[in-house]
Amino acid sequence: MARTDHQSMRRVLRREIAGTIGLLADEHDFTAMRRYRSFTFDDHTTYLRQVEALLRTLSAQGNHTTVALFDPEEYAEFCAGTGLEPDNPASRTRFTAELAATGAAVPYEGQPLTELVPDLIDEAVRLATWEYATTLLAQIGECASCGEDIGRAAFSRAMHLLKRILDTAGPGERHLVCSVSAEPQALAAVLHADQDTEGATHIDEAEALEFATVLALGIATRSPGGLVMRTTAPDRTERVYGWHLRGDGLAPLTAGEVFDAYCTDRESGDLVSPESGVDYCTPPDLGDDPGQGGPTQHGHTH
Repeated sequence: MARTDHQSMRRVLRREIAGTIGLLADEHDFTAMRRYRSFTFDDHTTYLRQVEALLRTLSAQGNHTTVALFDPEEYAEFCAGTGLEPDNPASRTRFTAELAATGAAVPYEGQPLTELVPDLIDEAVRLATWEYATTLLAQIGECASCGEDIGRAAFSRAMHLLKRILDTAGPGERHLVCSVSAEPQALAAVLHADQDTEGATHIDEAEALEFATVLALGIATRSPGGLVMRTTAPDRTERVYGWHLRGDGLAPLTAGEVFDAYCTDRESGDLVSPESGVDYCTPPDLGDDPGQGGPTQHGHTH
């Protein structure tokens, strides 16, 4: 009887354990791992099918599982840095545990891998964008004339602008996209925000941090860029409007500029039909004078 009780308790405890699976999402990464003799899979399609079956089994047993993007190059660097033998399943387990805390990962909630993998790749791109933008901001340094940290000031300015944008937006769901033509590569960030029936705005703090970091990089480096907002609410016309970066502020786009941006094919330059039921309009007044506050008030030049 005691043995049965112990088995039952272990089954309950097993359901309390959260696990992580490192996924080789594309065939190139899968092929790179085949150089290790302890990695016994030889077909990527079969491998994905087995991973999906394992995820379903764990879910059916009540286990919460996170799927992390497994990068063979990062794995090799991890093993070299920690002195682990890379051709060893235990080393892959250690690396996967690190990914759960620091890498791109998404929870498994019963979705097929055909849906999970794109979300996982998007998460990896989002994380890489934030890390890259953060690094560039930190490298800008201090203002030669006043000693202010330019990156920190630009981030503070970006957070202020983001708050004003959300405060002045209409009710409902908000979808924001910020793009910055920074060198050596363009960056983009996305933020989703919802307003409840009492008027409170709910955002993902990590998304907001990443969004503000990309916007701050545009401000700090005076790079061309812009921000577009789409608001959606029941029984209301969808509204799309935006701004372009100017100095350390945002200058409103005209309704015509927003319309042109959404209704022009980027590759061919041909006009495309506007979305039905969408109002391409000018943005609300942020009550914020571009050029006031933030890093450029001291005349920073980079």
